[in-house]
Amino acid sequence: MTTVWRWSGDGVVAVHLGYLAYLLVGGFVAWRWPKTIVLHAIAALWAVLMVATPVDCPLTILQEEFRRRAGQAPLHAGFVDVYIKGRLYPADRNGVAQIVVGIVVAGSWLGLAARQHRQARRRAGGRPWYSAAGHGAARDN
Repeated sequence: MTTVWRWSGDGVVAVHLGYLAYLLVGGFVAWRWPKTIVLHAIAALWAVLMVATPVDCPLTILQEEFRRRAGQAPLHAGFVDVYIKGRLYPADRNGVAQIVVGIVVAGSWLGLAARQHRQARRRAGGRPWYSAAGHGAARDN
């Protein structure tokens, strides 16, 4: 039974990593599938909550429970501190890493907004403002 609990804990680690990957790329995924932006906004809000408040992540709590049932020692810190910090970025650059993630997320959302705006203009039949066609020429109405 211990093996099942250990594998369950490893599964939670995989879910955590998947969440972090989605946090980074989910806004870009929405460029292809725009309706997914709602899920990405929830993921981003959750990340802000985890960083800005002392709320414990439920995935970390679940992982700790699985480790306990498997007879493993508890983690000495949260998921990011144990598995990410010092491996994907220098341990003393946590604030910089958080800012970079925020910039990537904001950039992906701005890119999505720009794409949506361009697509809406195309559907409406309007030319983009940067189009060379029609400059200095009479428009057909």
